[in-house]
Amino acid sequence: MTTSWDDSYTGTAPPPWDIGRPQQAFVRLADEGRLSGRVLDSGCGTGEHALLAASRGADVTGIDVAPTAIERARAKARERALPARFEVADALHLEHLGGTFDTVIDSGVFHVFSDEDRPRYVASLAAVLPSGGACYLMCFSDRQPGDWGPRRIRADELRAAFSENWTVESIAADRFDINPFGDVTQAEAWLAVIRRS
Repeated sequence: MTTSWDDSYTGTAPPPWDIGRPQQAFVRLADEGRLSGRVLDSGCGTGEHALLAASRGADVTGIDVAPTAIERARAKARERALPARFEVADALHLEHLGGTFDTVIDSGVFHVFSDEDRPRYVASLAAVLPSGGACYLMCFSDRQPGDWGPRRIRADELRAAFSENWTVESIAADRFDINPFGDVTQAEAWLAVIRRS
């Protein structure tokens, strides 16, 4: 798995999800003061959301399975003089980080997991997010037409995945900005606010 994700970052063009800035949904969350305290960016890619949170004063760790993405995130942190930490790690084994967080960011990670791995990912999140902690999760939506890109997620699938020891506070329609995929520059998404019970 690590090799295939890393390959996404070694080509001449960035992957569709790497737009060189944070998604607007996470900028709004930061503006509302929600990306604060100890923040984990799960599947951080080249680090834009982690760096956004760090720029607002959060104590941030970003993890990704792609070493090339982590190298780029570390370089951005140095260039911007932001104290975010970036580590190569597996989102299915967050317990290996050896700590807990107040907030978890997931921008486009949940939808990459198979039905079999989805419960493992939710359990992994639970291992690092104590009671009262918040997860802000943005995933590809079943409202997106066509069949290109990642699998589409239904709102009821999100609720089902986080039904035990979590509270789904809201699931709202939103949009991912993406690097042009043909003539497509945005994709339908769900933004879920989920709190650990």
